[in-house]
Amino acid sequence: MTRRIRSSLGAALLVAGALSLAACSSPAAPEPAASTPASEPDASTPTPVATSEPTAGTIDAATCESLLPDDVIADFAKAKWTAKEDVFRVGSLTFPEGIQCVWGDYSVASDHVQVFGWAPVSDTEAQTARSELLASGWTSVGDEYITENKANVLNPDSDGYGMTYQFGDGWMTLADTKQGLLLIERPGS
Repeated sequence: MTRRIRSSLGAALLVAGALSLAACSSPAAPEPAASTPASEPDASTPTPVATSEPTAGTIDAATCESLLPDDVIADFAKAKWTAKEDVFRVGSLTFPEGIQCVWGDYSVASDHVQVFGWAPVSDTEAQTARSELLASGWTSVGDEYITENKANVLNPDSDGYGMTYQFGDGWMTLADTKQGLLLIERPGS
């Protein structure tokens, strides 16, 4: 099922549920008239400002299927691969609002899998994750990437990189190769 169909179906179910609840409720009592005029905001009252980046509360929850392009999901399905979903992890750290997906054929014993993940993070959380990875022997590649030590890479991409984390503004991603990060469709992007 495509994301558009899933979104439309989800929206239709929400509307149907809301209409069902509205039909069962009693009419609302009229609100009493305000006895005093609304006060004018003073100069110390902050005015909300729209942001260009969605916050964790405004984006749809990520799923293993929504994290990757539809054609990749179709290829995995053809190969009879399914995903095992878990919370996003970096060493001993967990990020409950994130998702980590291990795709593979779980009907046979195999280490032939692909890993993809995404998590919303604060600057402090990102710095803590970076520090833990670097302290564990991982390597920094520029400001944006931290990758596993090349001596530990079992299945490198064409550039020789294995498991890699990418850090962005308010998020981090994970893939079993640095090139695999290109496939991730971050929620809200």
